[in-house]
Amino acid sequence: MSGAPLKLAVVAGEVSGDLLGGDLVAALKRRHGGRVELIGVGGEALEAQGLRSLFDYSELSIMGFIQVIKRLPKLLARIRQTAEAIIAAKPDVLLIIDSPDFTHRVARRVRKALPGLPVVNYVCPSVWAWKEYRAREMLAYVDHVLAVLPFEPEAMQRLGGPATTYVGHRLTVDVDLLKTRRQRAVRGTSAADAPMTVLLLPGSRASEIRQLLPVFERATDELSRRNNGVRYLLPTVPRQEALVRSLLENWRIKPDILVGQDAKWKAFAQADAAMAASGTVILELGLAGVPVVSTYKTEWLARFVMARIKVWTAALPNLIADYAVVPELINDILRPGLLARYMERLSNDTPELSAMLAGYDVVWQRMQTEEPPGDKAAAILLDVLSNKKTGHF
Repeated sequence: MSGAPLKLAVVAGEVSGDLLGGDLVAALKRRHGGRVELIGVGGEALEAQGLRSLFDYSELSIMGFIQVIKRLPKLLARIRQTAEAIIAAKPDVLLIIDSPDFTHRVARRVRKALPGLPVVNYVCPSVWAWKEYRAREMLAYVDHVLAVLPFEPEAMQRLGGPATTYVGHRLTVDVDLLKTRRQRAVRGTSAADAPMTVLLLPGSRASEIRQLLPVFERATDELSRRNNGVRYLLPTVPRQEALVRSLLENWRIKPDILVGQDAKWKAFAQADAAMAASGTVILELGLAGVPVVSTYKTEWLARFVMARIKVWTAALPNLIADYAVVPELINDILRPGLLARYMERLSNDTPELSAMLAGYDVVWQRMQTEEPPGDKAAAILLDVLSNKKTGHF
């Protein structure tokens, strides 16, 4: 290994991507003797590894067509700023992590200016769900994709995209998740006469929270009318605490609001069942062993393009198991009475609960890897860098 530091450009647009980046950089430092210099965009995890982010990456955590359109001029300016800074730094390798609407635009600009720069994409874009042509387009600016879902390498190969390797998912080695999983394994189901504990997880974005909390309110009202003493736990992130408290102000039965990661995992350990916004949290719940119903309401404009989505489910446990493990209630099907009845069935010893837990076991087995995800991802990134230098692409 050379004594020169490895200069890594990294671009992460959300909390989940920042965590992946921090894990990978820590593994890179172990392999490269700690000699890694960082430039780019990220959050706390990457900053802990030495990154000075070009700007506050929370600016990129937006969702939905309307929100993107409102913020488009600022987003375009941030894309230019990020690409120009990376080009000026002339790094050894560029790592883009998730958030493809931002990170891939940066990568295209950088590749045009630095055609020999290796580019690694951590988290496969959902080309298998819609806009399949994006897989082939990525060949122009991505050398290797690090997939976090086990079915993605085959999908990318089928669609003619870049070389893709399943490196595993950070959740399978997350200390808090593993602890929660162990706690739930010895916990068993609640006694028939014990009150239910139900998790409410309306998402981490303001738009999601505003859409889902009114539905959750009506569902909890009905669930409490049908069952005595139901307890509700609502974990949230610090930046959304004020919004959540304001939206809960007039609820008849108020949930306990829990802020921060430690409180969230404690709630996961205690819950009988959960109603949650569609997204990574559904996979978190599945791997931890918490029964869940996936819910979502799209903006009115987004409904016009839903017919273009080719994937049969949006719930990650379903895609990994390749059958319907987790129920999904979306838009007009998201009815409070149906959601309340699902909570009843999943909080008790029922065939529905048994089937879901069996599906979770399938998901867990399919996601296992011999090497921790961050270590495997770091090894592949160094291989890509070495092969690019020797012309083996």
